[in-house]
Amino acid sequence: MKKLFLTTAIACVAVSSAAAAQSAESVIDRAAAAYGRLSTMRAEFRQTLTNPLTGSTQTTSGVILRKKPNLLSITFEGGDRVVADGSTLWAYLPSSVPGQVMRMPYSMTSAGSVDPADQFLNSPLKRFSVTSAGTATVAGRPTHVVTLVPKRANSQFRSAKIWVDDADSSIRQFDVEASNGLRRRVVITRFVANPALTSSSFRFSPPRGAKIIDQQTLADF
Repeated sequence: MKKLFLTTAIACVAVSSAAAAQSAESVIDRAAAAYGRLSTMRAEFRQTLTNPLTGSTQTTSGVILRKKPNLLSITFEGGDRVVADGSTLWAYLPSSVPGQVMRMPYSMTSAGSVDPADQFLNSPLKRFSVTSAGTATVAGRPTHVVTLVPKRANSQFRSAKIWVDDADSSIRQFDVEASNGLRRRVVITRFVANPALTSSSFRFSPPRGAKIIDQQTLADF
């Protein structure tokens, strides 16, 4: 019996050591592979924006829906919404620009830049220098943490830190430092892989009286 306990303990240590020894490249690779296998996803999140220049902090929560190949919906509790309906990318942000709806032609690039997971997990090893930032527990779930630094100087962000779930390889948290210094932390509070989502979840109708402003690039949003 003692030998059995000892063998089990050694096996547990070996598994733990193997998990701890995961390289940053393998962590981000398995996250990208797991995301690539999703047909649909639903994630509830909490977002905190910090402006280091003013010291101000803003926290909100919301829901993100994604359906391959080109549908996306991000809804915030305050009424802000971003939608990619397959042909057009819409941004309705009454919290910052009331009475306006921004519209731009849809492309895989524009939608991918709005979807955080796609932004980080689309060919990550080609686009980022990836380093390990240790391990951590997020909402009771063990994760490996990696830091991403864009290889191109004109990227939308300077660096990002990603918490990847050890069990299902989903992103459980990410921190981003934007090129303008704004810092964003997003914590995934609930994640559902491959839920049933209808096309109606990705429709957007501009509110009555709202001014529609056409944009050509996402940077104008």
